[in-house]
Amino acid sequence: MADMVGKALRLLSLLGEYPDGVGLSELARSAGFPVSTTHRLLGSLQAEGFVRSDPDSKRYALGLRLFELGQQVSHARGFAGVALPVMQRLSDETGEPTLMAVLDGTDQVYVHAVQGRQQVQIRGEPGRRGPLHCTSMGKCLVAFAAEADRARLVAELGLPALAPNTITGRTAFAEEIAAVRDRGFAIADEEHEAGIRAVGVPVCGPDGVALAALSTAAPAYRMTVARLEEFVPALRAAARELAAVLPRG
Repeated sequence: MADMVGKALRLLSLLGEYPDGVGLSELARSAGFPVSTTHRLLGSLQAEGFVRSDPDSKRYALGLRLFELGQQVSHARGFAGVALPVMQRLSDETGEPTLMAVLDGTDQVYVHAVQGRQQVQIRGEPGRRGPLHCTSMGKCLVAFAAEADRARLVAELGLPALAPNTITGRTAFAEEIAAVRDRGFAIADEEHEAGIRAVGVPVCGPDGVALAALSTAAPAYRMTVARLEEFVPALRAAARELAAVLPRG
């Protein structure tokens, strides 16, 4: 039973990578499951509203039930009603997009993104996962995680090279997290993707543990690290405002 649940969750995760839908055979190949197993699982998921299929194209996509659950989680955690106005004011001030993420295991999950005024902008898609070791928000989520979680992530987190400046050495990563914790903000200078820079701050509860993280991101061609650091006071003010109103847990 547990194995089938795991396979069903694997299919849902893969379907998230195909916003326009995917055929049965291609999905089965991506999952590494027999077509018959994939078809049976999709049938069960479709019956519960987690998957939908187009009768003409025979393509499968995520169903509205997942959207409903996501909205319920967002409402329960106070993100939608509380975070978006604060983030919008921040983007109005910086002119750049504001992103918000939370820690989930060894990843960060983007929960909200607000666009700025610039024509060329960095976009964050809510619900997408991202790495912790090479993003400004990810570094903040590690640096301000609960002590045991922080120690585990620093010691065990994968450090793949994703861009020109990704930190891949264990000692260097530990030093970076200590520095982020000391100064209270993180910079990602072309560490996640070439040509992108970002600055992030934690949104901490009374215990000093991060509830979430906020960041401002921009193309490197128009944004220096020094300019990003000028946004830190505004980011911190927004983080303090959110920390006072976001539900715990």
